[in-house]
Amino acid sequence: MQVHNFNAGPCPLPKEVVESTINAIRNFDNTGVGLMEISHRTPGWERTMAETRQLWRDLLNIPAEYEVLFLGGGASTQFFTVPANFLNKKAAYLQTGVWAKKAAKEAKLFGEVKIVASSEDKNYTYIPQGYEIPTDADYFHITTNNTIYGTEIKYDMDNVPVKFIADMSSDIMSRPVDVTKYAMIYGGAQKNVGPAGVTFVIVRKDLLGQITDRQYMNPLPTMVDYRTHAAEEAKNISMFNTPPVLPIFVMHETLQWVKNLGGVEAMNKLNTKKSAMLYEEIDRNSMFVGTAEKDSRSIMNHCFVMAEGREGLNDAFAAFAKERGMIGIKGHRSVGGFRASLYNAVTIEDVEALIQCMQDFEKANK
Repeated sequence: MQVHNFNAGPCPLPKEVVESTINAIRNFDNTGVGLMEISHRTPGWERTMAETRQLWRDLLNIPAEYEVLFLGGGASTQFFTVPANFLNKKAAYLQTGVWAKKAAKEAKLFGEVKIVASSEDKNYTYIPQGYEIPTDADYFHITTNNTIYGTEIKYDMDNVPVKFIADMSSDIMSRPVDVTKYAMIYGGAQKNVGPAGVTFVIVRKDLLGQITDRQYMNPLPTMVDYRTHAAEEAKNISMFNTPPVLPIFVMHETLQWVKNLGGVEAMNKLNTKKSAMLYEEIDRNSMFVGTAEKDSRSIMNHCFVMAEGREGLNDAFAAFAKERGMIGIKGHRSVGGFRASLYNAVTIEDVEALIQCMQDFEKANK
């Protein structure tokens, strides 16, 4: 039986990436030593690090005034590292889900936090509109894609009056991004750019080191200060401490795969097609109802529940789908129902298989 992986993260990797990683684990760069056994100071690894950063720059057109960093601790570590580096007195946050809420909670340890808008009143099923960003905030923070609830900000906001920071953990590399609109972009790799274990940070160099008015954590601890890692990249090394070589290598291979397919523009076209196919079936099928408001729907995470009067078939569909190789479609406990995540490496054939599964279930239960 063929398996179709719709996990929300970690998620599918391209088959070519898996194969090249297996080979590197056995023998990295024709050294006779495996990827997980090499010194991170070998020429082959330093070249891989440099190539990976260049792939980020090429795919997202990242200007020279931005640093590209690979750090540990996941995006959750960035929840406090961001305010440690940028929050003097007040920050503004858009609260569109659990992860956005957690990021704001961490920021409150460093100063005042203004929640400019929240969709918590409707269990985060929509992206708020019509809010004001305080001009005296040190920065404005958003989470572009909300994996649990299936909502997404699918565009780069214009005219943000303060430093603009985005957690793009789950939709980076799925669409073009105008990096120049942001002071910083960050995220965990385990969605579209690799496995868990490494975090990407894209940050403007000239905005670092501006904490002046805060008594707490000033100066910053060495590992929390982005300048520590940016200084290393300036020497074309970017390895203040030992990097997680396996996740970074997989990231390298994944980004090369994206580039070979035509870059983020091609990925966006493919992702939009996959998403439209699945939403069309969710809206058509009498068994299911989408949970996110249509104008806020994510092209990465597709959340749906059983239609009214069909709630008793929840477990039946879960079992039906599992028998047909559908993996990872159980919805988050805070939403229930089902969630199909269509990250970059999920194929059209995977989506067609899920749609056929949904149609077969409808026919069997009419």
